[in-house]
Amino acid sequence: MSNLKQVFTDEKAFIAFVVAGDPNFDATVDHIVALAEGGADIVEIGLPFSDPVADGPVIQEADLRAFAAGANTDKVFDLVAAVRQRTQVPLVFLTYLNLIFKYGYDAFCAKCAELGVSGLVIPDMPYEERAGLAPYADQHGVDLVPLITPTSGDRIAKIAKAATGFIYVVSSLGITGTRDEIQTDLGSLVSQIKAVTDIPTAIGFGVHTPDQAAALGQVADGVIVGSAIVKLIAEHGDQAAPYLKQYAHEMKAALPAK
Repeated sequence: MSNLKQVFTDEKAFIAFVVAGDPNFDATVDHIVALAEGGADIVEIGLPFSDPVADGPVIQEADLRAFAAGANTDKVFDLVAAVRQRTQVPLVFLTYLNLIFKYGYDAFCAKCAELGVSGLVIPDMPYEERAGLAPYADQHGVDLVPLITPTSGDRIAKIAKAATGFIYVVSSLGITGTRDEIQTDLGSLVSQIKAVTDIPTAIGFGVHTPDQAAALGQVADGVIVGSAIVKLIAEHGDQAAPYLKQYAHEMKAALPAK
């Protein structure tokens, strides 16, 4: 069983997202540790990218702050090494495929394995384009976490069957960002996934309140929160750690028992 899948064995999972280097290197390390201490089961680290097509303005602005602080792929790996001095919380990267391609598929996956990055979420890598990266991810034991959306339709089965770690279920059409209402029939979507695989599901895009976590935790195996966390970091900067710890505690506590 993969490191990520094992997270979901006994309880519903809270997955927290931060942008690496926002607002700076040391603060991001503190923020990841605080989220883990608050109850985050997995921390998803976004690699800053110039054209993050799946991300809304909140995360795009965080990317710009990270670039202003000097973030690049090598520094993100250095950041993970620093995190690993303080916590062993499971980590995944959210990144766009060009960054991995430029670094080299084999070298990137090897570095992930070395530092204990358990998986990759790649919004712009469709199922049909995974063949170039998948052998290297498999070789180094790095899970490729696919996204399944409300428009995946008849592609759901093949995407789900190839998944490892967990499946990122996109709650709504469009880009990331907090949403007061999620109108997608997520129960039906998750049921279609569960019909073909036992890989856990986690719902993201728009999730930001404990009430949402409680409701969506009845549907899926976990929830993913990004923009709400990034907003806290934008508001509090390098003093955000205690706010993140408290937020993680509230979201984790809201999830139903498995």
